[in-house]
Amino acid sequence: MLMSKPVDVGTLRVGGYVIVNNEPCRVSSLTKSKPGKHGSAKARVVAIGIFDGSKRTFVKPVDAQTEVPIIEKKSGQVLALLQNAVQIMDLETYEVFEAAFPDEEELKRKLTSGTEVEYWRILGRTKIMRTKG
Repeated sequence: MLMSKPVDVGTLRVGGYVIVNNEPCRVSSLTKSKPGKHGSAKARVVAIGIFDGSKRTFVKPVDAQTEVPIIEKKSGQVLALLQNAVQIMDLETYEVFEAAFPDEEELKRKLTSGTEVEYWRILGRTKIMRTKG
């Protein structure tokens, strides 16, 4: 199964996603410099980790390749709230799995047995993004 795809750094957009140090991140700012006398134009990318919330920065030529995560957006139903995870059943495949509790307190409060959620699968990891309905 494909986890990511290569793209040119120059095609990245704010709000898009990129993989930095094997961590999927959302691009929060992007600045491109003009090509210098001897070099190519460079892009400075600041991205926030989707799973850990930490800030990562890299500078690369705009024509260099970087990896973009392939995000699967799926629906599931909360079956149970465990000690340190949420048990979810996928609404298409009926597969049952566990996902970490979301960091956002408001989202955490909405999670009860029977609640429908949207979750994302990124690089083999799962994150609950929001509740539905």
